[in-house]
Amino acid sequence: MRQSLVRMFGGVAITALVIGGATACKKDSDSDSKTGSSAACGLKLAFFGALSGDNAGLVTPMKNGAQLAIDQYNEKHKDCTVALVPFDSQGAADKAAGLATSAAQDTKIVGMIGPAFSGETETAEPILEQAGIGAISPSATRPSLSTKGWKVFHRGVGNDLSQGPAAASYIKNVMKAQKVFVVDDQSAYGAGLADEAKKGLGSLIVGTDKSQDKQTDFAATITKIKTSGATVLFYGGYTAEASLFLKQLRAASWTGTMVGGDGINDTNMIKVTGDKDVEGTIATCPCAPATAAKGTFVSDYKAKNGGADPAVYADVSYDLANVFLDAFAAGKTSRADVLAFLGSYNKTGPASGVTYKWESTGELDPTQVKVWAYEAKAGNWVPKQEIPKG
Repeated sequence: MRQSLVRMFGGVAITALVIGGATACKKDSDSDSKTGSSAACGLKLAFFGALSGDNAGLVTPMKNGAQLAIDQYNEKHKDCTVALVPFDSQGAADKAAGLATSAAQDTKIVGMIGPAFSGETETAEPILEQAGIGAISPSATRPSLSTKGWKVFHRGVGNDLSQGPAAASYIKNVMKAQKVFVVDDQSAYGAGLADEAKKGLGSLIVGTDKSQDKQTDFAATITKIKTSGATVLFYGGYTAEASLFLKQLRAASWTGTMVGGDGINDTNMIKVTGDKDVEGTIATCPCAPATAAKGTFVSDYKAKNGGADPAVYADVSYDLANVFLDAFAAGKTSRADVLAFLGSYNKTGPASGVTYKWESTGELDPTQVKVWAYEAKAGNWVPKQEIPKG
C-alpha cells in the first residue's frame, strides 16, 4: 500500500506520510503486544491425556504446566483471551477416537498439547491429521509414532530409542547388575520401551515376561523373577500395574531394584506402593528435572498449584503451550497456519531450556534430547543423574 502511495504522491509529503504511518504501526504493534491480536480472541488449545484414573498422577502436572502458560498469556491480554480445553482420556486408548473427534469438531481448537500416552496417540493422530490440528505430545515416547507420515504429529521430548538404551546403560554401568529380568505390559509404550532396553542389556537378561492392563495378581511372574536370581527388574509400563507389582515383590521378600521408564515417574507410584517398598526404585525420563527449570517457572508453578513442586514434563508442557502462543503472537490463528508455524519453529523454551526444533517426522532435534535417572527417596522422586549418551 505504501509503495502505491509513494508512486502517487512522492516527495516531502510522502516522507511525512511514511513517518506518520510508521508511528501508527508502532502504536498498533504496541497495542497488540498488550491486548493480543483480535484474530486470536476466543481461540482454544486442547490438552489430551489421563486427567483421572490410575495414571493421572503423571499427566495432571503436564496439564497444570500448560494451564500456567495460558493464564500468564491471558493476564497480558485481558481483552483477547484464549482457553485450554481438557480432554480426559483416563489413559485408555479406546477413548481416544471419540475425544479426538470432539476436538476436531470444535473449530476454535487450533492446536493440541498431547496426547500424553503412546497408545492413545496412535488412535487419535489419524483423526487429528484429517482435521489438520497440529499436536505436540509432551510425553508419548514410542518411536514408531513418527513413522506414520502424520504431518500434525510432533514430540516435545526424546523417544524410546534414546530412553531404552539409556536405561540399559544405567543398569549395566551405574548399577553394575549381573542378572536382569524384563517385564512389559504389552502396551504401545511399555512393549516398545522394553524392546529397546533389551537390546542394550543383552546377555544380562535372565528372563522375560508379560503383564497386562488391570492385572492385580503377579504371583506367577514373581516366582520366575526369584527363581532367576535377578537383582534388577526392568519394567516397561505404567504406574497402575507397576505399583501393585512392586508391593507384591516386596511381600515375597524380593530385595532387588525395580527400574522403569517415565511411565512410573509420578506421585502415585510412590503413594500407592508406599515409601518403604518403593524406596530405591529408579525411573528414567527423556527430560531434565522440572524442579531445575529455568526462569521463574518453578516459583510460578508452585504459586498456582498450592506449593506443589512441578513433576516431570510440567515444564515441557509449559513450553509447548508457549510454542502455540508464539504462533498466535505471530498472527497464526488458523489450524493450517499454526501447523505451518510449528514446522519452522526454532526457539528455546523459557522453562526447560530445550530448543524446540522439529524434524520433518515430528521428532525433536536429537541434539536437544537428554535422559535422566530419578530415584524414589524418602517419599519423592529425586533427580539422581543425567545418563551419558552412548
